[in-house]
Amino acid sequence: MSEPESLKPKRGFIESVRDISRNPEPERVGQRWGFGAFLLVEAVFILSAVFITAVGNSFGATLESSTSLVLIGSLVPIMLAAAVAVVITYVRGNGPVVDLRLSMTKADVVIGLKIGVVGLVFTYAAATVWAKIVGKENATSAVGELFSQANLPLAAAITMFVYMSFIGPICEEIIFRGLLWGAVERQGWSRWAAFVLTTVIFAVSHLEPQRTWLLLVIAIPIGVARLITRSLGASMVAHVMNNFLPGLSLLLLSAGVI
Repeated sequence: MSEPESLKPKRGFIESVRDISRNPEPERVGQRWGFGAFLLVEAVFILSAVFITAVGNSFGATLESSTSLVLIGSLVPIMLAAAVAVVITYVRGNGPVVDLRLSMTKADVVIGLKIGVVGLVFTYAAATVWAKIVGKENATSAVGELFSQANLPLAAAITMFVYMSFIGPICEEIIFRGLLWGAVERQGWSRWAAFVLTTVIFAVSHLEPQRTWLLLVIAIPIGVARLITRSLGASMVAHVMNNFLPGLSLLLLSAGVI
């Protein structure tokens, strides 16, 4: 099913911003899923991560000692959760193109890239300030902390880079600014409400209390891309842009290049 013409915004940046208030999101006809779907997907993510960690521990592997366990524990839960989200849209709705607004036009890519670059600047500035407040040892993400001191095999370092820069951002967008955003709009709430709620839940759901405020700053430009384009593709591009340089830095550091 193709995206209805009424869902396609005016593609000029200024017009897209004005369009937020002018034209509310059309009613989500045929969508029979809501917040329950998001909660199910989050449960799949958490339970699969716990299961993988428990199985690894039963074989004597720990997150501190096993690169394989960290890689599997990072990749599988987020990919499984995103896959469940997409399946839900097929079983209980119109599919991801309509329900999740999953499109990737040239305009989506251009706006996503522009906002992603701006987001990088804000992220760098916020991260610098945050590191001064809490100390560098407390400012690193959980994944970054695990890998920053490790001299990883090249294959593992590349896998982690692909996860951090592409797989993770794309899957998170499907879950948060796709499924959760759609659940908010199905209640008849505004796009601004969807933007605020998904931004906050995205930051909190990482379960890194010391980095929650930093994650809020990171999430705002990504949410803006979704807000002004009504396209999940734009926020995916912005999210990938935001994660690419940190992911590349971690790749070079963990592989012992820098």
